[in-house]
Amino acid sequence: MFRKMAPRFGIVPTITEAPMSEATIELADGNRCISVGHKSRIANSDLRALSRVGVGYVSTRSIGYDHIDVGYAESVGVRVENVAYSPDSVADFTLMLMLMAVRQAKSTVRRADVHDYRLSEIRGKELRDLTVGVVGTGRIGAAVIDRLRGFGCRILAHDSRPTAAADYVAFAELLQRSDIVTLHTPLTADTHHLLDRRRIEQMKRGAFVINTGRGSLLDTDALVSALESGRLGGAALDVLEGEEGIFYTDCREGSVENKLLLRLQEMPNALISPHTAYYTDHALSDTVENSLINCLAFENGTRHG
Repeated sequence: MFRKMAPRFGIVPTITEAPMSEATIELADGNRCISVGHKSRIANSDLRALSRVGVGYVSTRSIGYDHIDVGYAESVGVRVENVAYSPDSVADFTLMLMLMAVRQAKSTVRRADVHDYRLSEIRGKELRDLTVGVVGTGRIGAAVIDRLRGFGCRILAHDSRPTAAADYVAFAELLQRSDIVTLHTPLTADTHHLLDRRRIEQMKRGAFVINTGRGSLLDTDALVSALESGRLGGAALDVLEGEEGIFYTDCREGSVENKLLLRLQEMPNALISPHTAYYTDHALSDTVENSLINCLAFENGTRHG
């Protein structure tokens, strides 16, 4: 996409599949702007090295900044900005995960795959009979709320800056009243393990957790315990603590060291997808185009500033 779009903006990009690291810094030499993905953490030493070779702007192809210390980057003369892309990709995927979770889709498909076509002892639930709590109502959370309205369910919301047309309540109340809790808040020091063991205990017995935000919003160890004990009814996770080096990698011939991931994949009521909610033609096109636009805007601002 970068090769296809760049000529339209008068840009000749340098493209490498290697992740950002001190070992690949020389590839940035002579460029004022670079674009990076969300897969690799960018260390402060990388930022210092970028500054030394003349890079002044980093466009991260993600909404979140949790893989880059933005404040430190600014201190060494490197501005970091994210890119906007269609929230519909993640919002659609979130609704799909909700429906799969409450209809026991994982166990149903697994039984059908081995030619067991009996009905499950556990009946599914309909969204219209449930209360869904949306945590974080930025562009993606608001898009999830818009979609939920079509199902006729009750919707609760929580955000430090309420903006969506929704029934906002305190976080503790949302947890106590919701049959499904879906996480869409950015990952920061304040939101790390936002849903921890204590807060999971506050949730309705049999409730479901959906996470298409960031893995560390959720205490995975506490989640596994709650699923094993029956405290929670199920979980659907597109992101997971410790996903780095596993998601986006073919691990069929090797071993996966993340024991919690392996345990979740064994459970009939836990769905795992490999950080793929954003992965649509439309969203990726938005991401590449806006990364190029942001880099040009930085350059133009520098030249005219």
